Amino acid sequence: MTGRPANPSSRTIPPPRRILFLCDRNSVRSPMAHALAAARAGTAARIDSVGLEAGALDPFSIAVMAEIGIDISGHVPRESDALGEARFDLIIALTPAARSRARDIAAVSGAEVAFWPIADPTLGEGSREQRLAAYRAVRDDLAARIAAILPAPAAG
Repeated sequence: MTGRPANPSSRTIPPPRRILFLCDRNSVRSPMAHALAAARAGTAARIDSVGLEAGALDPFSIAVMAEIGIDISGHVPRESDALGEARFDLIIALTPAARSRARDIAAVSGAEVAFWPIADPTLGEGSREQRLAAYRAVRDDLAARIAAILPAPAAG
């Protein structure tokens, strides 16, 4: 054995260990992203989320996450000023407004910044089912993006 990975195309750089999701109110997109990433990473990463301001947790977000077995009902929305001296390896801005704040935080912490332009499901209209469909689309978009950057922990 040479000590090389069995699969030369396997990822040799560790995934980000400290990830922050940042959106406008920490009430819809970032709590969903936070919970999805935490569920995927387990203890392999520290995941956090904040908003530009703290809003009220959205009941449709709670509902669509519960559909996949993730309970976010205890999430308490926080604003980015609550981060204090926290440091991150990766900050993911989920809205155009959050992108600017992400850059400010990264300037202090040295984090990499990514921008994921995630649709705002609160703008949707229609029946309850149509609105839930918009939230499901956001949830599924976030889950796919998170899966692409954060490998699932190895089964043990």
